[in-house]
Amino acid sequence: MATRLDGYFKISERGSTVQREVRGGLATFFTMAYIVVLNPLIIGTVPDADGRVLGIPTVAAVTALVAAVMTILMGVVGRYPFALATGLGLNAFVTYSIASEMSWADAMGLVVLEGLIIAVLVLTGFRVAVFNAIPTQLKTAISVGIGLFIALIGLVDAGFVRRTGAGPVPVELGIAGDLKGWPITVFAFGLLLTGVLVARRTRGAILLGIVITTIFAIIVEAIADEGPSFIPPDKVNPSGWQLNVPKLPDDYFGSPDLGLLGHFSLFGGFQRVGIVAAVLLVFTLMLADFFDTMGTVVGVGQEAGLVDAEGRLPGVERVLFVDSLAAAAGGAASASSNTTYIESAAGVGEGARTGLASVVTGGLFVIALFFTPLVSIVPFEAASPALVIVGFLLITQVKNIDFDDYAIAIPAFLTIVLMPFTYSITNGIGAGFISYAVIKATQGRAREVHPLLWLVSVLFVVYFAIDPIQRALGVH
Repeated sequence: MATRLDGYFKISERGSTVQREVRGGLATFFTMAYIVVLNPLIIGTVPDADGRVLGIPTVAAVTALVAAVMTILMGVVGRYPFALATGLGLNAFVTYSIASEMSWADAMGLVVLEGLIIAVLVLTGFRVAVFNAIPTQLKTAISVGIGLFIALIGLVDAGFVRRTGAGPVPVELGIAGDLKGWPITVFAFGLLLTGVLVARRTRGAILLGIVITTIFAIIVEAIADEGPSFIPPDKVNPSGWQLNVPKLPDDYFGSPDLGLLGHFSLFGGFQRVGIVAAVLLVFTLMLADFFDTMGTVVGVGQEAGLVDAEGRLPGVERVLFVDSLAAAAGGAASASSNTTYIESAAGVGEGARTGLASVVTGGLFVIALFFTPLVSIVPFEAASPALVIVGFLLITQVKNIDFDDYAIAIPAFLTIVLMPFTYSITNGIGAGFISYAVIKATQGRAREVHPLLWLVSVLFVVYFAIDPIQRALGVH
């Protein structure tokens, strides 16, 4: 059995062990389990154009279910340590820009349609061809940009970095420039602890950091009773916990309500808002999903040492196909588009190199489906230190970019900085592609740009100019 497992997942061939894969799967789960709590707060609380609200318990159930099924499928079919769940950013777009114009069923139908279109692009070889058309150093820049992005996500999620809300400075340290409150102290403790464990090459460093920091957070909350940062309907507690309050729940078991499965209308959105508006919405979803995943696969794959000399991931078509099916599955379950998570890098940081880690992560999501209250024990402040340290690991690849060649250095720079500064992987990739094509053309080296990269750059111009295009077409 062990030999078959090793042979199927290529565990020894990729220099890993079953123990590392299990630890990696655990680490990935704990850094992304927040989605089971956060996605329902976004999708489950906002009414659609008809006034219908999906509800937090039902969205939590389908969020865990789709993440479980698609992550296990990624492990078994894709055979890489990538985990999938509802895409943040995409779910907000679906909630505030799509469902506000139609019913939830119509909105989720557009998500299903988007996923199916991307699946066709994978089957025709187009998506893989685009992946392979990206210059190696731009792929490296994508990895570095994701490193900065994932570190910023960790800092913001923990409340260590916050929006000022006014004035010329957009962000600040902690609360009004000071590190106030026990939750931030817990994060700082976790960051230092995880940093020390990683620097000492401790086995299971990232997972240990999450577990120990969570225990510390539970003790702190039991003594200090900080409570949540927001108490409905309108009370704000700046020094409280950002999402999950780390305390033992009253109930550990919950029976999932899967009533939202299959509640979508594939073409209902076209009838509600018109063909042109619906096509633009699907295009926006598709481009964001298409390149968010591509960036994540490049970044995590490079960090794991799974790509070849040209930055290509062997068998990437399997990964991209499962990811496209996940987008459609998320829509079909009313959980919003599912995508490959950059938090998968936490598992890679623990040594995960194969799909077995994804099977472990998916299995934990199955458990979470019935033990949702238990998942909510881990606060952002305990999981976020892992994201910051993993961000550091990804950023170390910057040394492989030739900054003496401005034709690659400027696009690489824009890719790297715009991911964290605009809070979007897609925006960074788009800026990098467009600037690379334009600079090469002005240098008289347009032929060095792959034709597919030219096509994608034009599509990104449309993506960035979507608002004036809608205005010109009279679409609101």
